[in-house]
Amino acid sequence: MFIDRDAELVEEQGTSLSIALIGTRGVPAKYGGFETCIEEVGKRLAALGHDVTVYCRSSAASDDKPEHYLGMRLVHLPAVRRRSLETLSHTGLSVNHLLWHRTDVAIVFNAANAPWLPLIRAAGIPVATHVDGLEWKRAKWGKTGKRYYRAVEALSVKWSDALIADARGIQDYYRERFGAPTEYLAYGAPLLQSPGHDRIRELGLEPGGYHLVVARFEPENHVHVIVDGYRRSDAHLPLVVVGTAPYADAYIEKVHALADDRVRFLGGVWDQDTLDQLYANARVYWHGHSVGGTNPSLLRAIGAGAATNAFDVPFNSEVLGDAGRYFADSDDVVDLVHVAEADPTDCQQRGRLARSAAERYDWDAVAEGYEALCRKLHRAGRRGSSTRAQAGPSVVGTPVPSSAVAR
Repeated sequence: MFIDRDAELVEEQGTSLSIALIGTRGVPAKYGGFETCIEEVGKRLAALGHDVTVYCRSSAASDDKPEHYLGMRLVHLPAVRRRSLETLSHTGLSVNHLLWHRTDVAIVFNAANAPWLPLIRAAGIPVATHVDGLEWKRAKWGKTGKRYYRAVEALSVKWSDALIADARGIQDYYRERFGAPTEYLAYGAPLLQSPGHDRIRELGLEPGGYHLVVARFEPENHVHVIVDGYRRSDAHLPLVVVGTAPYADAYIEKVHALADDRVRFLGGVWDQDTLDQLYANARVYWHGHSVGGTNPSLLRAIGAGAATNAFDVPFNSEVLGDAGRYFADSDDVVDLVHVAEADPTDCQQRGRLARSAAERYDWDAVAEGYEALCRKLHRAGRRGSSTRAQAGPSVVGTPVPSSAVAR
């Protein structure tokens, strides 16, 4: 039978899809990169007319469980409150709910959730997995945890209809280790316009008058390296540290023990206007993340025009290029602190370069890429053309429109 593929594609472009986003803490985004991605992409997909459902982790102590947010439908489900089980237990409940509430396409965030993929596929729901960075490198996981994360990377390749990578380095890793193609869909960088400085002045800070760290307190984010190098320097400007983390009391204590009275710990800052002003008015933003792919905090910093010193790994240099300065240990931090305080003009120039680099990362284009991928998954599912476990991903690697890729 002859099928007019072009006519079918044109007809499909005006069709809305039901899309489930699974595997994270959900929205509003208050934690990490996956949550930021879901909020930014999900609200845009909803605005394009799609029925978007986000699965959110609920807490028995919280009564704030809205049914909708920015056009997205929210489903709140509990989780086992243990670091090793929290993500997997919540995703299991989410998948169970999904099987009783059909959707056209599912996007699962985090390769750790791979054990649930066969259930989604058995239900005939096309599924893409947004793989994380090199999670098995994180110090918080013991030998068993590291083996688990190695295993689920392979299972994600085997059981997903598509893989999503948010960094070229992650793309390279999956290609070299598994021979698996991925869809490259980087995060977006909000471009801040005149964020002001009234909020930072309420904190006793002046524009250009402080160093800044914004990070979850985990060893791979190297907050301890930055604080130690700063303490050993002759800095006159304070170091402002924003962030915290669950299950990280020992590491938090270590970082605090390395600090002196020039270091100000603000804890978690959830007010976005305040956080934007902190980025935009810093002399230097210090980015120590090393294993998580393209990081939203880095993109927000360069979108604010912050001169950035970053830990020396490809994930960071991929974003910053020549606009960045790089460090590998606390000795490097000492030197870069002195350079930043001695030459504010250089910091201003690098901030402008960073702002230009941020223009390559556009959330609207990223959302277009997700929409194109969802349509492709749905189209393949309807035709029954998806190859299964033995052959690995069936639709990954087909280029999305160039406008949808942040290069």
